[in-house]
Amino acid sequence: MNETHREDPHAPLSYYGARRIVWLVFFVFIIWLILRALQPVILLFALVFLLAMVLNPIIVWLQKHRVPRLVGVILVMLALIAVTTTILLFAIPPLSRQLQELMHSTPNMWQGIRTRIESLTKNYPEVREALPRTDEMAGKVGAAAATVGNFLLQSTLGFVGGVASALLAILLLVFVMANPRPLVTAYLALAPDRYREQARRTLERMMRQMIAWARGVAINGVITGVSIGSLLWLVGVQPALMFGVFAFLGEFLPNIGAFLVSIPILLVALTMGATKFWLALGAIVLVYQVELNVLVPGVLGKEMRLHPVNILFFTLATAELFGLLGVFLAVPAAALVQIVLDEFYLQPRKIDHATLDRQADALLGGRK
Repeated sequence: MNETHREDPHAPLSYYGARRIVWLVFFVFIIWLILRALQPVILLFALVFLLAMVLNPIIVWLQKHRVPRLVGVILVMLALIAVTTTILLFAIPPLSRQLQELMHSTPNMWQGIRTRIESLTKNYPEVREALPRTDEMAGKVGAAAATVGNFLLQSTLGFVGGVASALLAILLLVFVMANPRPLVTAYLALAPDRYREQARRTLERMMRQMIAWARGVAINGVITGVSIGSLLWLVGVQPALMFGVFAFLGEFLPNIGAFLVSIPILLVALTMGATKFWLALGAIVLVYQVELNVLVPGVLGKEMRLHPVNILFFTLATAELFGLLGVFLAVPAAALVQIVLDEFYLQPRKIDHATLDRQADALLGGRK
């Protein structure tokens, strides 16, 4: 007589359940060791696969217009190389010049900030008690400057290795985009039969979200960067071009990128006087309010629904695992984890989200 075995959710933990938990912890630990040991390789392949997801619609569009896939891949790669070369030739020299000017003016800027802080503490003694002494702050700024100098030196020394890695990434990207079918087939084949549909939907949703994310970063980043740079140039806060580039890169960190970008802008503006500070603050608030209320809903729509806390967690986690380049994987990693949890855990349980939302509101409102 066959009986369907159903676990009692109120039953005490069984030996079988405890063994599954131990194996899960062991599996997570092994994955962690692999991640730590293969950081550069994993980062390289993750960035290549992410870029392949973003570029695949262009290849498909070319195929629909009777362009062979390999030829389409070559055309896309040539376009990317042309755009990168143009940026290097026309944007890097002024950026380098403005960076040197910023580094040379750092002592004067710090002296201006120090003078304003001392003036503020004279009028408000309680502020003096809350802030560290200016000489201590100078020491910390000096240490930070030394750290930045070390980073720039190491970056310069590692330029040759970076070029080699970039060439390897381009070659790998060509291989992935030229014939991605075996990779996708292997991914689906590795999934157990009962989970294959969830695996397929996971990849489909991930590709859709990454395309939306890349489109949003490109459009919002260009508009935000140009707007920030132009407004700062108009109000006389320099180096405006570099701050515009910072604003573009800040789009890779939704919700917290604006805050991180604003700090150096406002510090530099503060050294130029109160009027420059308030004008720079007004420009930042204006641009990011337009982005938040107009650009983000219009460009991203409802594709990327990630909580700021999740993004911050994955930003810190990917930076700790992979360094500075890992930050670019923060949003994709957060999206992947959210999709996997939804497909393999939440949807099979058929959770009533409306009921959970009402219960959460009751808990937060102190109601029973």
